[in-house]
Amino acid sequence: MMNQILSYVRRCVEDYDMIQAGDRVAVGVSGGKDSLTLLVALARLSVFYPKPFTVEAFTLDMGHVDGGAGMDFSHVAELCGELGVPYTLLHSEIHHIIFDLRKEKNPCSMCAKMRRGALHNAIRERGITKIALGHHFDDAVETFFLSLFYEGRISCFQPVTYLDRMGITQIRPMLYCGEWMLRKAAEREHLPVVFNPCPADGYTKRQEVKELIHSLSKEYPDLREKVFSAMQRLPLPAWEPQDHRRRPLADDGREE
Repeated sequence: MMNQILSYVRRCVEDYDMIQAGDRVAVGVSGGKDSLTLLVALARLSVFYPKPFTVEAFTLDMGHVDGGAGMDFSHVAELCGELGVPYTLLHSEIHHIIFDLRKEKNPCSMCAKMRRGALHNAIRERGITKIALGHHFDDAVETFFLSLFYEGRISCFQPVTYLDRMGITQIRPMLYCGEWMLRKAAEREHLPVVFNPCPADGYTKRQEVKELIHSLSKEYPDLREKVFSAMQRLPLPAWEPQDHRRRPLADDGREE
C-alpha cells in the first residue's frame, strides 16, 4: 500500500511541479495518520527522486491535556530517527487560548490560523521556505462542498500555494491519495498515530460534510472522483496539471 501511495505522491509532485532541486521540505506532523504517511512517503521519495531534496519534520504541540498528561510524541521522534529526518517539537498554548480563555464555540478556523502561523514562523527561523501538508483526495472534495454549502462559492485549497507575506510555499503531495489508502498504510506500516484529544474532534462542519458525501456515495459511487475531476477541468485556480491531463484516482479497494 505504501508503494502505491508513493507512486501517487510522485505523480502529484510532478504534475504540479511541487519540488525543486535543493529544496528543504518541512512536513507538518500532527501525529495523525495523514501527516505520518506523508512524512514516510516524502522521506522515501527523497532517496530516489531526480530532483534532490531533503525532508524535515515539525510537530506543534497544541497544549492539549488529557487526564493530566499532554500528547506523547516520543514515538513520532523515534520514527523520524529511523527515517533519518530531523525532528522538531514546538510547544504552544493554543488549546488553552482557544478553549479556556476565548471559549470559542467554533474553534476550528482560529485554531488552524494559529497553527499555521506558529509552524510558518518556526520553519522560517530555520531558513525553510517550503512546507508539505497532509491534505488528501477526500479532503479536497470535502473542502469543495464546504465552500459551496457554507460560503456560496466554487472554491478549494490549491495543490501549490505561495504565501507572499511569509515567503513560504505550501504543497499538498497526497491529493491523489484517498483517505482509505492512508488508513490502511498507517495500519500496515504500524505508524505511531497519536490520539487527538481536541474537544471539537468529530463535531465539525467538515465531519457533517464527510458524512453527507459518504451517504451520497452509496447512490453515486463515483461522486468523489467526478467532483475531483471537475475541479481540474474547470479549472479552479492552480488546479490544472501541467501536462493538461486529468489524473483520476484509482479507487479500487475503497471501504465504505
